[in-house]
Amino acid sequence: MPAKAKKIRTIAAHDPQTSDHSTSQGPFAPGAVVLVTLNHPREKYWGAVIAVTPAGISLRGVDLNSFEDFSRLVKAGEDVVPSVVFFPMHRVERMEMDSRNGEIPSMQERFFSKTARRFSDFTE
Repeated sequence: MPAKAKKIRTIAAHDPQTSDHSTSQGPFAPGAVVLVTLNHPREKYWGAVIAVTPAGISLRGVDLNSFEDFSRLVKAGEDVVPSVVFFPMHRVERMEMDSRNGEIPSMQERFFSKTARRFSDFTE
């Protein structure tokens, strides 16, 4: 595949306006932006999938409790990056795609409206 075509496909896969991240690897392929709900202790995490294996889920993202602070730091021009984390599968309660629900914007859309930056700029 020509390099230009490959780049266009990669960008399309990370476009926050595109809700269909389905590939041959399923909807939770690497790069898909998701919300993960964890138990023991109960936490919610937002980020881009690095890998999903039987052992667990690897993400590059932020705890939802830190979303506002992270957005403020990005907007202020601070040198911040999302954390790379691994959650063992026994802690994962659910994982869902980050997508708009009617009038409720996705987390990516909220991030963009607060920072004028795409979340994918921080996860590639």
